Amino acid sequence: QVQLVESGGGLVQPGGSLKLSCEASGFTLDFYTIAWFRQAPGKEREGIACIGTSDSSTSYANSVKGRFIISRDNVESTIFLQMNSLKPEDTAVYYCATDLMPGTLCSRGYPPEVYRGQGTQVTVSS
Repeated sequence: QVQLVESGGGLVQPGGSLKLSCEASGFTLDFYTIAWFRQAPGKEREGIACIGTSDSSTSYANSVKGRFIISRDNVESTIFLQMNSLKPEDTAVYYCATDLMPGTLCSRGYPPEVYRGQGTQVTVSS
């Protein structure tokens, strides 16, 4: 059974940092592209970071570029999102997703959310 479980969210002050984790099970993480998305109340879902099957294959939304870093640990079957210099507008539910299709490339856009986790809440507020 394919599962994606996010953790690491919470309340943080503006300018602070958080590191989110997305633990994958039921499939071999090594072979697939994974992306982080977020959705804030009243706003459209936004793809923010994508990582392919090697760490050098990444892409970011302009809204987070230079502040967020996506990485993967295939041994631990986990995808990470390091979030720095957080802003109130980063407040959202963050979740990871994949389409489990070999050959999906971040350069072609964010993968369809065929499988996704429940999400973790990130709140940036003073």
